[in-house]
Amino acid sequence: MAEEEEPKKKSNIMTILIFVVAGFVLVAVGLGIGFMVFGGSQGNPQDIANEIVMQKEGEPAEEEPEFPCKTDAEGNDIIDEETGECVPDRGPEKISKETPKKEVFQTLYYEIPGSMTTNLKGSRRFLQIEIGVSTKYDQEILDNVENHLTSLKADILAALSDYTEEMVEGRESRKMLANDLRDVINKKLEELEGFGGIEEVHLTSYVMQ
Repeated sequence: MAEEEEPKKKSNIMTILIFVVAGFVLVAVGLGIGFMVFGGSQGNPQDIANEIVMQKEGEPAEEEPEFPCKTDAEGNDIIDEETGECVPDRGPEKISKETPKKEVFQTLYYEIPGSMTTNLKGSRRFLQIEIGVSTKYDQEILDNVENHLTSLKADILAALSDYTEEMVEGRESRKMLANDLRDVINKKLEELEGFGGIEEVHLTSYVMQ
């Protein structure tokens, strides 16, 4: 009886081993099919990044385009003093343009009190004007004008007496008269104070009768 049970146990063990081996085979076959279908493992992202970097480092560097040397007016190559190599001519370059700042001064004004009237040369008509002066120097210039009004008025009237009727008609004539009176005033100030400083004379009133 014992002899019959022993072969039966051996038969059961063999059956179990067959099923186990068959299971391993099925698992192996399934893994193989999965690898073929899905291309295997995606890999570690860090490993993929390192591989890309290695590929980039292995690529040859882009060569800088060659440019001819810059030349001077005589046709000689311009050499960089630091490197000893010629300076490449890369074509026209933008040059920043420096815009100078214009220095602006304050303009000071002074109006000579009263009007001045004179007969015109060779005419029965007369000219009556009122004058203002301006300067971009300091207040001292206008103080000099105020301090010497009597002398300045005398010289202005003397200058006006040389003008004829034709010489004071029209816009351009008035401009010329204003410039002349400016020179007369500056000349007198230079005599009295050593410096003129009046830059413009303004005819604030202009009447010819």
